[in-house]
Amino acid sequence: MTDTKKVDIKGLAKSTILEEAKAIEKMASYIDDDFVAVVEMLYKSEGRLIVTGIGKSANIANKIVATMNSTGTPAIFMHAADAVHGDLGNIQTNDIILCISKSGNTPEIKVLLPLIKNMGNKVVGMVSNTDSYLGIHSDYILKAKVDREACPNNLAPTNSTTAQLVMGDALAVCLIQMRHFSSRDFAKYHPGGSLGKRLYTRVDDVYQGENPPKVFSDTSIEDLIIAISEGRMGAVAVVNKDNLLEGIITDGDLRRMMQKNSDFSLLRAKDIMCVGPKTIQKGELAFRAFQEMEANSITQLVVVDDANRYIGMIHLHDILKEGVV
Repeated sequence: MTDTKKVDIKGLAKSTILEEAKAIEKMASYIDDDFVAVVEMLYKSEGRLIVTGIGKSANIANKIVATMNSTGTPAIFMHAADAVHGDLGNIQTNDIILCISKSGNTPEIKVLLPLIKNMGNKVVGMVSNTDSYLGIHSDYILKAKVDREACPNNLAPTNSTTAQLVMGDALAVCLIQMRHFSSRDFAKYHPGGSLGKRLYTRVDDVYQGENPPKVFSDTSIEDLIIAISEGRMGAVAVVNKDNLLEGIITDGDLRRMMQKNSDFSLLRAKDIMCVGPKTIQKGELAFRAFQEMEANSITQLVVVDDANRYIGMIHLHDILKEGVV
């Protein structure tokens, strides 16, 4: 067993990260006309993107497929070894095939490529060695080139798989932009979990709109305390007779008033309310409400309509309970 005291763990980790970063930075110079042609072909395609590979490249292929599917480009994974044992049936006429391989000379790729070409599908090779079998026989080349691996033995796929991953991300981001793929589109493919809820849950899905806590500007402090207690929002809105918002009073405002006044029998809501409270409209995203609360160190927002009429209140706990964050 290696003596860990003799291994500079922090140094090795940092050098690995820096070496991979250097390899990725160099990839920017490999974005060429073939890359542009592939993006345009995928954008115009009426078929799917079939991504295939072997070994670690197959793992990267799966990730690229997941990214494409979640951003509006239909894609499926086909393992290079399984392809010649029946999975070639997945390929349809208009599909585009992306073959991923560092060396471009693996036996599986050499068997698979002629079969795909005979079917008439366009083949895109993502390869480090452009002089390889895959590099020579592909219709288009995406250069995921690396000089060496970050592995000290130059064996374990490290720089090469990171390069493949980044090249796949570059394709996806270009297609996102070309498709004008919005956050609302993204939400359709990510309805589950906090990510999906963050993108589609709106204020009117979670705010308290039934009998929301409110008082008038001439409401007594006694009645004000009752209204805050019954509302269970830690605050109450102050409105006029037309239900237009005038201000807000929180638990904190009440405590500060009590510290300053021994007799508050003559005080009214207008005397302690905060004018111009933070508001949000019910059609806004609940996550935006959370961001507003976080930015202003508050726990509730007043919900209003276009005319600034008070319609309810949303509390931080409502958003957290819904699982938006």
